[in-house]
Amino acid sequence: MSPVKRQRLMLVGFLVLGVSAAAALIFQAFQQNMMFFFSTSEVAEGLAPIDRDFRVGGVVVENSVSRASDSLKVVFDITDLKTPIQVEYTGILPDLFREGQGIVAKGQLNAQGVFVASEVLAKHDENYMPPEVAATLHKPPAAAY
Repeated sequence: MSPVKRQRLMLVGFLVLGVSAAAALIFQAFQQNMMFFFSTSEVAEGLAPIDRDFRVGGVVVENSVSRASDSLKVVFDITDLKTPIQVEYTGILPDLFREGQGIVAKGQLNAQGVFVASEVLAKHDENYMPPEVAATLHKPPAAAY
């Protein structure tokens, strides 16, 4: 093999290696920043990750909102009309937050199985529900095996 061909072959090899490394790094960054959505039934079944953030959505259960008197901590239940889960949030809730309303919360499960939210989003008018919540409310129940 001539030196010119060997140089070209090495150059092509380095280019392929460089592009592959860049693609792998980009893919890894997307995987780490990806935020999955789960219904409350899926969370209760243990399908949600334990060690990373995810989003959960549902309707705030009537008479479930409990506010701490000495802090901004709020505990409430949400449901997909099948299975409720408990949500704990410390902070100021959106103005439109209320019982019987659809919400999406971002956070993690703690060791006790309570969803600890870092962010709570509420619908903006009477006719709107977050698409993820609406889809899980209208999804047929999973078949039992």
